[in-house]
Amino acid sequence: MNNFISMKEFEKEQIIEILNYASILKEKKDNTNICDKKIIASLFFEPSTRTRLSFTSAAFRVGAKVLGFDSPDATSIQKGETLRDTLKVINGYSDLIIMRHPRDGAAKLATDIVDIPVINAGDGSNEHPSQTMLDLFTIKEEFSTLENLKVAFLGDLKYGRTVHSLTEALSLFKTEFYFVANEILQIPKYILEDLDKKNIKYHILDKYDEILSEIDVLYVTRVQKERLPSLELYEKIKDDFIVNKESILNCKESMIILHPLPRINEINIDVDSTKHAKYFTQAKNGLIMRQAMIAIALRDKEIKKNQREKKIIIKKSEKIVCENPNCITHVENTENKVIEEKNKNFCYYCSREITL
Repeated sequence: MNNFISMKEFEKEQIIEILNYASILKEKKDNTNICDKKIIASLFFEPSTRTRLSFTSAAFRVGAKVLGFDSPDATSIQKGETLRDTLKVINGYSDLIIMRHPRDGAAKLATDIVDIPVINAGDGSNEHPSQTMLDLFTIKEEFSTLENLKVAFLGDLKYGRTVHSLTEALSLFKTEFYFVANEILQIPKYILEDLDKKNIKYHILDKYDEILSEIDVLYVTRVQKERLPSLELYEKIKDDFIVNKESILNCKESMIILHPLPRINEINIDVDSTKHAKYFTQAKNGLIMRQAMIAIALRDKEIKKNQREKKIIIKKSEKIVCENPNCITHVENTENKVIEEKNKNFCYYCSREITL
């Protein structure tokens, strides 16, 4: 079964293979016979425009049919049904589940519950692998490589799951990172510790103007009001970083600007007309990338297995052990699995390190 849950599950060779397959589908154009007669369940427990609609469009373009919902308000979750029971029921209706959920690790839990493939369309502030794959596809199309690039992330790096997943993936390609944010929204410590283990070079900054002449990619994210503890804090920091046409005058000639969208005011519309703006191309690339992911999940295309899976030990606990308050283990009955790897323990569901 080919799931897409976390970028940690993919090695460099697998990522390249998936991107190359997407390029083949892009050239082929008519892919409607790939997943003919398959039914896909699109389960969005959080709001989404691009991810949900591009997955739906991608499903139609590979010949599949789609059922599902775009809000938990229209489901039996409102009556008190657990995520586990919802998934068990939908497992019998479909061949593939695409799910977005506000809790970290929800997608990983889903793989324990169902016997069909699962694609993670975003789980809390944890990961967003389909966004990462289309980001990588866009970068590779622009530079013809993913190797040895300098990438700056700007904005909400603490809660930005797109940043977390893309950092994980790009760390396989000798990327030099620049994390630009205020102290409140700076990149989480556990991600920096992981980069340290891999001897990946990175910089922690609170301004971006001085690095524009060096970087290849400026990846901008919005401040996520829905994930901050208070509206007052959002109002205080929402305008800390604004990118406009004037602010990028001294950027590298070949630099591109990406954004997972939606944007609020962090990129002025005057940037849209510049050659550096690639965020709408990026969004469009989501269509072909998600076609590839659906086809791989439904085994139209086989990819090599991740050797990391053979090196980990999974243990179970009788009590909740994950210290991440947004982990799915705090609201759903689970086996509280723990991954033991290289003498350290990590939550099986949200991948955070655990002190046992």
